[in-house]
Amino acid sequence: MTAVWGGIAVMVVGCFALKYAGLSVPESVLHHPMTVRAVELLPAGLLGALIAVQVFADGTTVQVDARLLALGVAAVLLMLRVPFLPMVFAAALVAALVRQL
Repeated sequence: MTAVWGGIAVMVVGCFALKYAGLSVPESVLHHPMTVRAVELLPAGLLGALIAVQVFADGTTVQVDARLLALGVAAVLLMLRVPFLPMVFAAALVAALVRQL
C-alpha cells in the first residue's frame, strides 16, 4: 500500500470516527443554551471570515483593490434591501469599472 492509500485510509477512519462522535453526543449537550447559541452564530462568523479573506487577501499579502469597493457597493445595496442578483451584478460592474481605470 502506498503512502497515498495509507493517507486515504486514515482519512476514512477519521471521518467515520468524527461522524460517530457527533452521533454519540447526549441530548442534554445538544439542547444546552450555550450550544444552541454557538450553532446559531457560527455560520455568520465563518461567512464573514471567508468574505474578509476573499476581499483582502491576495496569496500571502493583504491587498486593497476593486474588490473592497465592490463589497462596499454590495453592503449599501443590501441595506437598501435590493434583491440578490441585481446586487451581485452591480458589485461586479463596479469592480470591473474600477479595474479598467
